[in-house]
Amino acid sequence: MKYSMAGLLLALPLSALAAEPVAQAAAAAPVVSSGVGGQLTQLVLGLLLVVGLIFVLAWLMRRVQSIGPGNAQVIELVGSRALGPRDRLVLVQVGEEQILLGITPGRITPLHVLKTPVDAAKTEAATPEFAQRLMELLGKDQKDKK
Repeated sequence: MKYSMAGLLLALPLSALAAEPVAQAAAAAPVVSSGVGGQLTQLVLGLLLVVGLIFVLAWLMRRVQSIGPGNAQVIELVGSRALGPRDRLVLVQVGEEQILLGITPGRITPLHVLKTPVDAAKTEAATPEFAQRLMELLGKDQKDKK
C-alpha cells in the first residue's frame, strides 16, 4: 500500500503536466462547424477535389506519353475486320510492306504480304449497317440531305 500511494502522488503532477499541452492545443484549434450541412459540404468538396485531381493526372499522363521521344510508330494499323466474336483480320503497315494478319485468342498468323499497298485514305469510311438502317427508320437518311 505504501508504494502504491507514493506512486500515485508522483503520477498526479506528471499527468497534469502531460494534459496541459493537449488542453492548450484544443483551445487554439479553430472551431469547425459541427452541423451535418457543414460536414456534408466538406465531404463533397473533398470528393470533387480528388476526382478533379484524377482527371488532371490522367490528362497529364496522356500528354507526357504523346510527347515522348520513342513515339515514332514503326508498325501502324491500317485496317481491321472482325470475323467472329474472338477472331479478326488485321492489316498492318511495317515500313513499306503491308501484312495481313489473322488473330485468334491463342495465335497471330501472317496470312499474306501485299505486293501493292492499300491506301487507307482512299477507302471511304462506310457507315455501319445498323447505324444506316436506324437513320433510315428515323427519316434522317444522310443521302436525302445532299
